[in-house]
Amino acid sequence: MAQVEANGITQYYDVQGDGPPLLLVAGMGGTANYWAEQVAFFSRTNTVISYDQRGTGRTSHEPVTGIEQLRDDLLALLDALDFETLDYLGHSTGGNIGQIMAIENPERLRKLVIYASTTHGDAYRSKVWRVRRSILEKQGAELYGDMTSLMLYPPDWIAENSELLEKQQAAQVAMLAPVPVMTSRIEAVQAFDRRHQLSDIDVPTLVFCARDDHQTPAYFSAALAEAIPGAEYSLLDYGGHACSRTVPDEFNKIVADFFAR
Repeated sequence: MAQVEANGITQYYDVQGDGPPLLLVAGMGGTANYWAEQVAFFSRTNTVISYDQRGTGRTSHEPVTGIEQLRDDLLALLDALDFETLDYLGHSTGGNIGQIMAIENPERLRKLVIYASTTHGDAYRSKVWRVRRSILEKQGAELYGDMTSLMLYPPDWIAENSELLEKQQAAQVAMLAPVPVMTSRIEAVQAFDRRHQLSDIDVPTLVFCARDDHQTPAYFSAALAEAIPGAEYSLLDYGGHACSRTVPDEFNKIVADFFAR
């Protein structure tokens, strides 16, 4: 287990492979283990960096004040590990962090993939997070894990991969931070809104989502692609919010082709 002190917290990270650096940034769960399929694939050609965000997994379980703070944590980690410019793949919350970096720290990014992310916390997302937060606060981590899986994966994938999913879910629930820390992450995501600055992004960007994503519906990705100058837009017909896990071969090819161009 590799850890480093950066931006006032202990941060867990993992580096595998050799080649041009590629950073993988997870969503609300915030942990490096979300990316197992991508680490295995991309580490054959890239130096792949993944990590646990503030308030998740093996990084300090400190409350989050905003997505800007998560960006600051990430920059401090990259500085500590001596990575300058790299390719960035961000899922959901990781896509929000990537937007801020592309706006305020574009010199750190060669290319950006915003995967299953949002522009802001709208009325639909408010309902989703009201339900998920209530389950976490009143009914506990195990049921919150069930609800998370329902929001991440298509119904047929859940039915056909129940044994794998139960193992993944149990591992994720075991790494959950205390409830106040988790709710601070939810509040930070819901408060995020950089729509007025998206037109300033000058980093080559791919926006990526699946039509059957119920956690971050595809209309968010369409809005991002329209607002970011020159952005490419790829929409899968199937895969849910976690299409990097449900259809990893298709996902990896699209992302790899974008980074290679």
